Parts: sequence; C-alpha cells; structure tokens
Amino acid sequence: MKPIRLLDNRLANQIAAGEVVERPASAVKELLENSLDAGARKLVVEIESGGVKLIRIRDDGHGIPKDDLALALSRHATSKISELEDLEGVATLGFRGEALASISSVSRLTLTSCTEGQESGWQVLVEGRDMDARLNPAPHPVGTTVEVKDLFFNTPARRKFLRTEKTEFSHLEEVVKRLALSRFDVAFSLRHNQRSIHQLRAATSQAEKDRRVASLCGPKFIENAVCVDVEASGLKLWGWVGLPTFSRSSADLQYFFVNGRVIRDKLVAHAVRQAYRDVLFSGRHPTFVLYLELDPAQVDVNVHPTKHEVRFRDGRTVHNFLFSTLNRALAEVRPEDQILPTSLSSGPAQTSTGINAGEFQGQENISLAPPSSRTYSRETSQDSIRQDSSPTPSAGQVSRQLKAYGELYSTSSATGVAGSQEIPPALAVGEAVQPRVQELRDTLPEDDGLAPPLGYAIAQLKGIYILAENYQGMILVDMHAAHERITYERMKLAWHAEGIASQPLLVPKSIAVSAIEADCAEEHENYFRQLGLTLERMGPETLVIREVPVMLRGADVEKLVRDITHDLKQYGSSDKIESHINEILATMACHGSVRANRKLSIEEMNALLRDMEQTERSGQCNHGRPTWTLLTMDELDKLFMRGQ
Repeated sequence: MKPIRLLDNRLANQIAAGEVVERPASAVKELLENSLDAGARKLVVEIESGGVKLIRIRDDGHGIPKDDLALALSRHATSKISELEDLEGVATLGFRGEALASISSVSRLTLTSCTEGQESGWQVLVEGRDMDARLNPAPHPVGTTVEVKDLFFNTPARRKFLRTEKTEFSHLEEVVKRLALSRFDVAFSLRHNQRSIHQLRAATSQAEKDRRVASLCGPKFIENAVCVDVEASGLKLWGWVGLPTFSRSSADLQYFFVNGRVIRDKLVAHAVRQAYRDVLFSGRHPTFVLYLELDPAQVDVNVHPTKHEVRFRDGRTVHNFLFSTLNRALAEVRPEDQILPTSLSSGPAQTSTGINAGEFQGQENISLAPPSSRTYSRETSQDSIRQDSSPTPSAGQVSRQLKAYGELYSTSSATGVAGSQEIPPALAVGEAVQPRVQELRDTLPEDDGLAPPLGYAIAQLKGIYILAENYQGMILVDMHAAHERITYERMKLAWHAEGIASQPLLVPKSIAVSAIEADCAEEHENYFRQLGLTLERMGPETLVIREVPVMLRGADVEKLVRDITHDLKQYGSSDKIESHINEILATMACHGSVRANRKLSIEEMNALLRDMEQTERSGQCNHGRPTWTLLTMDELDKLFMRGQ
C-alpha cells in the first residue's frame, strides 16, 4: 500500500476542474455567473475557435480589489458565503469558490479588474503549469475582464475529448441564451471569431421581454405561447408556456428557472408532463420558458457541483402548484385567445406589438401576438395549491346537460362512469345558442365585429371537415376531433361530479412488496382510499387490496399500486388512477363522437362551433391532434398571388 499524503495544489485544482470545467461552455457559465453576482449590467463575451483558443468576458460590475485578485484564484475562496448558515439561503449563482481556481489550472488565465475609487486597474496572470500568480498594474474601467486562453493545453487527455468547433460553440451559445433569459435587466453581447452572434439590450417592459424571448427562442414561440403569472403562498410562477399545438420532437425548447438559476429537475419535469397529459400528441415535447420564485431557504441549490439540480424542502407543494397552475392556464385557452381581434388583422404591421426586431440576428420584423390576449393570472389560496380548484357542477346539472345533447348528435351508451348509469356522449349547447344562428348571422352587419371567434359554418367538406367563415378568413375544423374533445371534457365533468366509485373484491388480492413500499402505503392509507383503493397491511412485506375503482375492475391493480407508491415516494402525489380513468373516458368519447361521412346541417355545424368556443382544451383532441386552423385573407391571397 502506498502511504497517504496530501495532493498538491495544482493536482487538486485539476481534479476539481474535471467536475466544473467539462468544456468551454462550462467555463463561460461559471465566469458569467460570477459577473452577474458582481452586479454587472452589461456583459460582452468574445470567443475564438469555439472557446478553446480564447474566451474573453468583460463586465461592468463592482470589480475585485487589488489585494483580493490573487486570492480570488485560490480554491474555496469566495465573498458570497462565510458560515454554514449561509448555505440555507443561497441567493447567488456561484458560491463554491472553485470556478476561477479550476479554470486557471487547465488554461492560461488573465484576470484584470478595477473597483470604484481605485486609481487604476490591476491584472493577475496564472498558467496551469505552476499556478503562480503574477500581479501587475493595468488600465481598466470599473468592472472585470477575464481572458482564458488555450483551454486544456496542459491536460491533453481532456482536450482530445472535445468536439468540433461548431459543436463546442453551440453548447457555449446555449449557456449564453439561458443566462440571457434568466436576467432581462442585463445586456448581453456574444461574438465568435470576430462575428457578432447576439446583441441583446436590457429589457424592462413586457414588450421588450417578449422581444428578447422571440430573438432567442424564435418568434413562433411567442406567437404560440400563453403568458402565466400566478402567485400563492410564497410561490410565484411566471413566464411563457407554449400551446400544445406548438410542440417539438425533442425537449430543446424547455427553460425552467428557480430564483434566476436555470435547472433541470425531475419533479418539475413530472409536473409539466402532467399538465400536458391529454393535450399533447404522442412523442412530442412541450415548450416553455418559466420562472419560479420562492424563499431561498425553501430550496437547496448545493446538491451538484454544476448547480444544475436543486432540492425543494416541500416538493409536494411545489409540484402541485406547478401542475395546477399550468393545467388551468392551458385549459382556459379559448379560440378567441388564439385569433387576433379584427382591428389587428389587417396586415403585418398591425398584428405585431409595435416591436421592430430587425436589428436582432438580422431577422425580419418579428410579429408578436399581444401578450394580454393570452395571459393567465389569478390569485390563489393555499387550498388551491393542494388540490386543483376547477369548477365542478352538480351531478344533476351534468345529467340534464348530457341528456340535452341527444337530439343534436347520435348517442351511445357508456357504462362504468359512477356505476353503471348510461351517459350520452357530449354536452348540449346552451339555450342561448340554439339553432337559428344562420338567421342571426344574416341580420348582423358585416363590419360590426360581433361574429364569434370561429365564425359561421358555410359547408361540410367530404364529410370530414367543417368550413366556416369569420372576419379574418376561413376556419377549417376537424369535426370528429372537435366533437371528441367536447365529449371527453363533459365526461370528465360528470365523473368528477359523481366522484370515484369503488367496489369490494370478492376475493381480496394479496401482493408482495418491499418494506419501504408497505410503509409508504400504510402512511398514505387515506390517500389510497380517496382514489378508490382500500389497502390493508398484513405483514412487513405484504399488502391486501380489498376495494378497487369500478372503472378499473379489469386493470392490473397490482402494477397500479406499485406505480402510485413510487410516485408518492418521489413526488408526494400520483395521477395514475386519474390517468387510467381518463384513458377509458377518452376511448368512450372517441367511439361516441360523430364519425367521418356523417352529414351535418348548418345548424348542427354552428352548434358544434359554439360548443368549441366554450369547451376547455378545445384546440386539441384527446390524442393531441389540432381540431381547427385559420387561413387568413393575407395567407389566401399569397396562395393565389393576389396583389403581387
């Protein structure tokens, strides 16, 4: 055995660099976070050869005093924490004091800084070979400049694992984008090989924030996003969440920030997935730029060297808050929120918010929908965080509404919802919009702006699509997909009104579980009972299922119990029961909706359009397919080259 000895300073720093500095993008992240913590309001990033040859970052922050320059390059040297209690409420991005020491151990680093009141700036140079800091005077305005040259020049084993210049720069650019999205009050400039990539001015107003998000995430994202701004019980969620129809094939447009720090957290990802559960097409990923603000003492950011992960002290409350907020925000999007008012639809200049984004990225004018037209904001109580507070009609009201739909569409029996009662497939249109809508349309002036968002039906195409006209152009509706969503939402209302009915098993089912799963099931016995499952612990590793939900009597109950237990341990709640029941309701809704080649009268088509305008999530069917689309007059004119 070799004797135990202390590692020298250089080797210890290089080991730390293996955790902190994975590639040039990692170094840029650490340096930019230090600049933001120093109060910088303008950041200039210059890169050469993807960051391998040169990384230069200039800021206008507070600067580093002369006496602290050499100390700043030492391991675990920081001004952001001083005692253990400081870790319980970290409010800065960087606090470990390892970044500069780790970077300087694998590169040639030059740090130049000047503070307010200091006669001149000072510069310290360090090379990874011997780690000796050399201090010299240097002219510099208030702020700091860090130059990192020849990254990994003394660790060839690390350098050979770097990718191409294009790949390394794409990772680096993504870091700058994330930080630019996290701090709207800071101006960012990024140059690569003497070419300007991003020039982002500080953004204070909502329109300027929209412009920055559009320039970084694309104008299409802002055009298809819902603004969220909800605060409750010490938690605040704001930002932009993309409509289900604006989904991606990969999770490359998902940014989530906790107190200004970009993170990727399993609890957050699970809550977002739940919110998009029955509106997203299979295999697609949602898009969002969201910001969660809470007391720093309620979140632990010291769980990973790169600080990409966090741990919430009350994960269940955070999960339920995120899910309920996003779920309601998506549910409350109506066709009128996605169709611009008539006064804004006359041309490109009028559909925008007055933002000229041509100066960014060399793009043409970025046309953005008014944020106020799709904003979800509400005051929330603690109870609504714990449980989704969507309105629930009485069982009698639901039954009467369901029966009223029978004359308009073909009905079918649906057994299993709240027992074995029969439920027609969808909810009737209210008395206020009963037929004669065509006569109403004929009496309206053509320019009074009173037409409903989806307009009035004109004809039916091939027994599949409804053609409708509004003041902006032509609406195309997939009648089966639209009616399927209406049917599904009404069935869910009826199910919620009646509650989860359970039935006892003739022969109770015994399942073998681990001691941890048994403890969890016993601890959450009342929660299982609310889901229609009655469990009893019969031994250290044995559970007995005595009652199951009526609708799931043929399901694999053993797997269901294990899945719910797993969710309870990891997220504090579970949606497995509701998910299974919703799958059954969705299947019933699909079979109970109008089919292709079903001829509808003008009154029936108009009734369906009015129902879509009042139904939650009517923009997508149960499988996530869009139910309608709009072709404006400008788009139709382009198809036929009118005015060219």
